Amino acid sequence: MLECRDGRLYTGITTDIDRRMNEHNTGCRGARFTRANPPSRLIGVRQVIDRSTALKLEATLKKLSRAQKHDWAVQNLV
Repeated sequence: MLECRDGRLYTGITTDIDRRMNEHNTGCRGARFTRANPPSRLIGVRQVIDRSTALKLEATLKKLSRAQKHDWAVQNLV
């Protein structure tokens, strides 16, 4: 989970956090959302067993309120 410069939160999945952060920060192959709202920091990470589990977790996180997302991030600090 990323916190963007404007305070918005972004949730996504990746197999390589460093590579993906670089893509988001440079705008090269980053998500459309992070090209418009550049990330300022990584606030939470969870390693899961497979892509299916990652996608399910991402979908669950996207349904949470902002406060709930921040609570999740505190429990999954980088």
